Amino acid sequence: MTRVEVAIVGAGFAGIGMAMALRRAGREDFLVLERGASVGGTWRDNTYPGVACDVPSHLYGFAAHPNPSWSGTYAKGAEIHSYLEHVVEVEGLSDRVRLRTTMRGAEWDAAHAVWRISTSPTGASRQPPGHHAAPSGRPGETDDDVIVADVLVLACGRLTEPTIPRIAGLEQFPGPLFHSARWDHSADLTGARVGVVGTGASAVQIVPELARAAAHVTLFQRTPAWIVPRGGDAYSDADRARFVTDPASLEALRADLYAEGEARFASRSGDSAAAAEAEAVALAHLERQVADPALRAALTPDYAFGCKRVLLSDEFYPAVASDAVSLVPAALAAVEGSTLIASDGTRHEIDALVLATGFASTRQPYAELVAGEHGQTLAEHWAGGMTAFASTVVAGFPNLFVLNGPNASLGHSSSVLMIEEQARYVTRVLDDRSGRVLRVDPDAERQYTDEIARAAASTRWMTGGCRNWYVDERSGRLALLWPGTVDAFRERLARADGTEFLPAPGDAHARREDPGPRPDREPALEGSPA
Repeated sequence: MTRVEVAIVGAGFAGIGMAMALRRAGREDFLVLERGASVGGTWRDNTYPGVACDVPSHLYGFAAHPNPSWSGTYAKGAEIHSYLEHVVEVEGLSDRVRLRTTMRGAEWDAAHAVWRISTSPTGASRQPPGHHAAPSGRPGETDDDVIVADVLVLACGRLTEPTIPRIAGLEQFPGPLFHSARWDHSADLTGARVGVVGTGASAVQIVPELARAAAHVTLFQRTPAWIVPRGGDAYSDADRARFVTDPASLEALRADLYAEGEARFASRSGDSAAAAEAEAVALAHLERQVADPALRAALTPDYAFGCKRVLLSDEFYPAVASDAVSLVPAALAAVEGSTLIASDGTRHEIDALVLATGFASTRQPYAELVAGEHGQTLAEHWAGGMTAFASTVVAGFPNLFVLNGPNASLGHSSSVLMIEEQARYVTRVLDDRSGRVLRVDPDAERQYTDEIARAAASTRWMTGGCRNWYVDERSGRLALLWPGTVDAFRERLARADGTEFLPAPGDAHARREDPGPRPDREPALEGSPA
């Protein structure tokens, strides 16, 4: 058993950001649990051809760790993974991260006012491609263990578990078959007939790459996306040298990018004039790059701009318009051997199949593993969609914080900005708690949820006539996105004054017996079971 003050689950941007915030607040008694073979979260797991960020590089990083070495306006996935590994190294967090460790369950122990987190080594099948096991005996390895923590922070990410569509005959497909987030690099797709299902953010990056290598790509499109020019340039050696020698120029660039992102909220959320202007840009982009009127019509969305995630690409339309790609404007309905049958009845012979079909976003898998004060799981509490006060704390789950969860994502700017605001809120709350158990007032959570609903009601995400992954299909509520700017989120969290928690006299003495030894802080982590 390992005893810590704070246990963090997940070592992507959210988990690393939380660890940094705790250390800056003078809290050293924490441990980060990570099921993968390295830190990095989605940027470790997604290794598909063309993977890159669609948020400007210099805004997609921690404020305390500007990176003058980004290769261009939009960083490639491997660069972002390396950046996170670098942050962990320079922050000295390596000994606080327990790799290859899967959370099997977490239960609130009311008798001792602690979280008991059961863990086990991550199976080899869950390790991401391209990463190798650490030598035996290193701190990154562990046997089955129970982590006892005063505070539990879930930093598990929102786009981690691939959604595999239920398609008749899919399991019997004879060729290579994998999800975009679990890319099979052993599958040689050169000269193959490749099917791609989906036209979302991953597909628009994958299809141009496959079009260059495969014999032919057949793209199944259920719903077209709004796509705007990506633009962006590679940074020259001189640019990167200037960012190193003149940090103020890098700070000014980040400030400009932040302001541009905040201004983009209007077009994404539904401001009529801003949306019309952005829609015109997208339609002009489509017309410039796709000459065939019929193909252009098939690629034109029939829902409001901003209702779904707006995509950035300068290569997708030319690829689809080329002889290398065939667009099937219909969903994949069935698979018969190597024949793919679309919902429009057309049949297509395929050698390999890539599912770019998104993630379990509104029903987070970790929610089934976490049981609160009365035995209710987070999944049960969220049966009508994810909710939380301040997008971070949940009624019925004492001393629990969720980062990048309910209404904490953005449709217009960098999610890292939101994570940093949530981490600041967590450290402030912990500083103020004075040892008492933090129990969220259910009325505070309900009022915050109602506040979100009112703000979201008129947005394109709710009224734009599309089905998106931001809205929970069970309740029809906007459950993923924050319906405002980053500035508004910062101001809203700043107004949280502690009254969101129930008064609980005596909580500081709730622990009737010591649940286990608490070794000295540094040795506790170095000496964890390996």
